[in-house]
Amino acid sequence: MKKYSFFFFVAIDLLQNERVEAIIGPQTSEEAEFLVDQGEKARVPILTFSATSPFLSQSKAPFFVRVAANDNAQVKAIAAIVQAFKWKQVTLIHEDSVYGNGVIPYLVCALEKIDSHVPDRSAISSRATDDQIVIELQRLMTMSTRVFVVHMSLALASRFFLKVKQLGMMSEGYAWIVTYGITSILNSMDYSSVIESMQGVIGLRPYIPPTKELEDFTLKRQSKFPKDERNIFCLWAYDAVWAIGKAAEKVGPKASEPKNPKSSSSKFTNLDSVPVSKTGPKLLTAILESKFHGLSGKFQLRQGELQQPLAFQIVNIIGNGAKGIGFWTLELGISKVLNVPNNKKYSASLTDLEQIVWPGGSKVTPKGWIIMPVVSGKKLRIGVPVKNGFTELVKVDKDERTGAITAVGFCIDVFEAAVAMLPYALSYEFIPWMTTNGTYSDLVFQVYLQALDAVVGDVTITANRSQYVDFTLPFTELGVGMVMPIETGKTKSMWIFLEPLTVDLWLVSGAFFIVTGCVVWVIEHKINDEFKGSTTQQVGTVFWFSTLVFAQIGRLQTLKKGSYIGYQNGFSTELLNNLNFENSTLKSYKSAADNANALIQGSTKGGVSAVIDEIPYIKLFLAKYGRLYTMIEPAYSSTNGFGFVFPKGSPLASDFSRAIARLREESKLDLMVQTWFQDHSVFKKQESPEQPSTLNSYSFRGLFLVTGISSALALVLSLVLLPKNEVTSTEQLQAHQLNNGMAQEASPDHGISAALADSDYPWREKGARVSKGGDFKSQELQIQLYPRP
Repeated sequence: MKKYSFFFFVAIDLLQNERVEAIIGPQTSEEAEFLVDQGEKARVPILTFSATSPFLSQSKAPFFVRVAANDNAQVKAIAAIVQAFKWKQVTLIHEDSVYGNGVIPYLVCALEKIDSHVPDRSAISSRATDDQIVIELQRLMTMSTRVFVVHMSLALASRFFLKVKQLGMMSEGYAWIVTYGITSILNSMDYSSVIESMQGVIGLRPYIPPTKELEDFTLKRQSKFPKDERNIFCLWAYDAVWAIGKAAEKVGPKASEPKNPKSSSSKFTNLDSVPVSKTGPKLLTAILESKFHGLSGKFQLRQGELQQPLAFQIVNIIGNGAKGIGFWTLELGISKVLNVPNNKKYSASLTDLEQIVWPGGSKVTPKGWIIMPVVSGKKLRIGVPVKNGFTELVKVDKDERTGAITAVGFCIDVFEAAVAMLPYALSYEFIPWMTTNGTYSDLVFQVYLQALDAVVGDVTITANRSQYVDFTLPFTELGVGMVMPIETGKTKSMWIFLEPLTVDLWLVSGAFFIVTGCVVWVIEHKINDEFKGSTTQQVGTVFWFSTLVFAQIGRLQTLKKGSYIGYQNGFSTELLNNLNFENSTLKSYKSAADNANALIQGSTKGGVSAVIDEIPYIKLFLAKYGRLYTMIEPAYSSTNGFGFVFPKGSPLASDFSRAIARLREESKLDLMVQTWFQDHSVFKKQESPEQPSTLNSYSFRGLFLVTGISSALALVLSLVLLPKNEVTSTEQLQAHQLNNGMAQEASPDHGISAALADSDYPWREKGARVSKGGDFKSQELQIQLYPRP
């Protein structure tokens, strides 16, 4: 049976025996959780000014009223602080209670929205001993994350931070953020030893707008309690009493009801016999409708709780208390002051905060992450893929006697060379990882799940994987290529150039080229002498031009439709989907040898006609089988190359990227490429004792035959028609000279127009027709005679 505290029995006594119409007072979320059930039975409003857990709401308990800010009101402010300092990982430490657990889902969601992740979470019981707290802190010290958000009651926090200080975790490199439940009370009580242990901590507290009423209240309080400073919970309690008083005035007096006689049995055993209030629902409605300016600011309830504070003040615990360093508002984000220009946009910038003193007295912003082995002495767990093929890239061996794991290969050499360039020592161990169906996505996901600290191997950088982990810069060539067999004999068919295209495509292409010739004729025949002449000549010109253009489509496409394509088992599924190959034509293989055998067989014998893969794999393949195969230039969707995998926000990713850049600039990476890939360039002409039959004139002899016949036919026709055209031209010239002479004798001044020979007027344009006035009329050779009137 649940052990009720003295508070619970007092509350039951008030409901059963005193028959109160409202209760103010559950100070913790646990107390409120129990009391709201009794308030629901008695239909009496239960007001709290300090039970802030989101687990409690009026939607679950209609008679519950929270005259305080919900804990989830501060999660966006905390996320803005994390974003301002660009911390990518945060560890949450919270009290394992209704109060401590309630805000965690909201906080995790707010951090995820700014791309900051929660790799670990620590829940500490409110009844935990000091030894248990120490054990949990020691566990956190072995983690890499150095940014902690603490959400717990002040009673637990006072013991917690004392142990943090003792273990050396309140030192340079650490960052601590506390919620307003701790910060708001810290200055109001005698916690000098606790404040001393929290030097450099950042916290939040609701902003209290200054008013004359607040100043008067503060002076009166200090006269009675000189050592007790005001805090937001004190002001919320005052406003809660004021709200009930105003609501009682609005409802009016109630009829007197007889009180139950007080007895031990009524207080301790009859918890279900709480009388139902008739005035409670009316009082609740009046409280919810209350609007006034209280000591804490504007008093207005929404959904049974106080609306979000106007702002949160960001404080830095320094010296004897908390010093304000900035503000956060829902509209403008972080700012140094509240009165900002109207045109200011939302900000989560570090420049909008005052100077911060971090733990250890440092003014340097903590990076939020340290290399785990430096702190804990543990080794970094490096996952290495285990597979059958392409072991030149990565190969894992295990000593059967000692159980020691060794890894070799190009990827391992690059990793070890990068480690040697790091400005700190890095202790690590290789962990073999059997991949599922040859894919690496499950291996990469282990880093996200924290089962591994990194992955080293031939892991392709993809956009989908980058959503869960961070990659270094690529250390290999980018792109995808296709490997095909080299034909070692001359083709027997003279019509090889026809193979890539189907019959209907050839016919349609030919028709369109004839149309193109006709279009060219229409455009050219008026201004180009080559397109003039008789009808036979012009038609011949069109077909001759079309044939020459048509011949240009004779580019050979070496991959026939329906051919099978091979790919390495584990090849990126995203990339395969983008290559637009039919699934029925794709075949997967495990190793370079399997690819070679499949290419030898070809599509007709159960193999493949070509193999697609990333450039590093193709270079290894051609290094072994370069005499028989070649690579065509990549024409497919590119890849991002291979990279090392680290957790989101890990500084190792950027450190290794800088090291890889140095290896490339110093040509050390090129030397490793030559060592493992035998300096084999996939685009370099491959030398072979048996010269491959590249496409030459013999391969296109059929195409040349068509072109030659067309040209010969055009030549024969021109030779046959040329003499006839010359005779016709001579007769026309004689007739022109005769008519020209007759025209000049007949009437030189009566409108006779003649085309003048070029020899008569060499300064004229060739063939230009002129009239008496010298106007140029056409380019035709003709004579016009006009009879004498």
